[in-house]
Amino acid sequence: MPYRPLRLPPGVDLRSELERLARADPQCCGFIVCGIGSLEDPVLRFADQERGVVLAGPQEVITLSGSLSRDGAHLHLVVADAEGHTLGGHLCHGSRVRTTMELLLVCPEGWELGRRRDAATGHLELTISPSPPRHPPLPGSPG
Repeated sequence: MPYRPLRLPPGVDLRSELERLARADPQCCGFIVCGIGSLEDPVLRFADQERGVVLAGPQEVITLSGSLSRDGAHLHLVVADAEGHTLGGHLCHGSRVRTTMELLLVCPEGWELGRRRDAATGHLELTISPSPPRHPPLPGSPG
């Protein structure tokens, strides 16, 4: 299972940049297993809510985890304010990196991740399927 460390610089929209990377490079499709850093005015969507809420000011990222595919992302974030109070929810677009974001991405070999609307939930949910071989077999090889 290949591991992919990433560092995102100040000013980038965290979710948009991760989705851009996943669309551009299949090697960036997988699961974020660790994410730390800081954000300025992050936007979180809490459980069973339609819209995100802006958390004013600088926030330390305690953890970021989720899945990335070419079809989108499902990302959960926990942040702490200057007093150490924590909040968590779905990471929304518009959450800009303040100083840095350090991430570890795990890309499962042999599997392709996607997102498709699920009739039972109404949401774009993770799909997992075997990925095609990266290189065609050599002539005369068993496959």
